[in-house]
Amino acid sequence: MSRAVVHETFGGPEVLELREVPEPHAKAGEVRVRVTAVGLNPMDWILTSMPAVAEQFGITLPSGFGTDFAGVVDEVGAGVSGFAVGDRVYGGALSGAAADFTVVDPATDSILHTPDGIVDEVAGTLSVAGLTASAALTAIGVKAGDTVLIGGAAGGVGVLAVQLARLAGARVIGTAAEGTFDFLRRLGVEPVTYGPGLADRVRAIAPDGVSAATDLFGTETAEAALALGVPAERISTIAAGPNPPGGVRPTGGFNARPEDLKRIADAIAAGEITMPIAATFPIEQIHEAVRLQAERHVHGKIVVTL
Repeated sequence: MSRAVVHETFGGPEVLELREVPEPHAKAGEVRVRVTAVGLNPMDWILTSMPAVAEQFGITLPSGFGTDFAGVVDEVGAGVSGFAVGDRVYGGALSGAAADFTVVDPATDSILHTPDGIVDEVAGTLSVAGLTASAALTAIGVKAGDTVLIGGAAGGVGVLAVQLARLAGARVIGTAAEGTFDFLRRLGVEPVTYGPGLADRVRAIAPDGVSAATDLFGTETAEAALALGVPAERISTIAAGPNPPGGVRPTGGFNARPEDLKRIADAIAAGEITMPIAATFPIEQIHEAVRLQAERHVHGKIVVTL
């Protein structure tokens, strides 16, 4: 037997249970990972609390929990190449990461080798946030000389997006709560408070204009960017649905490529960017970890360890 976080009904963190379950094994074409770290994302608790969203992702009850993981390969099925027992790996297993073992198919799932110099607690946060941040910036073609407005700059996706934009040579203005301003300044971001009047506040610190924008939270930043005269094709959103305002570009991790994630991990290993860890919890404290993540006020990522 092994342990896994599961839920049999939809609801808040209280529906999650750490249970003993039959130990899974790798079949042909699969690898089994002994999980050591799970990075939490808003998507995780949304899938446990919103049946309609879960249905869109093919999630049925009972279900596992968590997507981002890091760990060590401990079984390799027939026909698998590129992975061996003992390899450190990280990636994504939709609603199946928060468990002692997760089984993934390298042909269809996100699984990569963990670079030397990255601890599992960091590697286990990268899949969803990294792919989403990369897609958000790629959609708007961020380049050297741009002034980029990033909405939700202090969140799990935001902390990577602002650093990737800076790495590309852009000036970055990020929306956030005032309590995160010092944190963002350390990442090279010029912070502004979100809320009514956002366009005016951005205009005051960037009188020469903004050339691109991405909204990582809703639509407020996208609407402010349109008001500032940013062309719709240079504005992206990840959480505004398929038809965001003003014809701006909807995108998400599904538009990114595995090599984008590898590029982010390599940049972290090289010390060019960082993934701040806001808090870590043992798997036995899954309720506390999810509650904190769902508040969406942390600076960086929350990690569950096994």
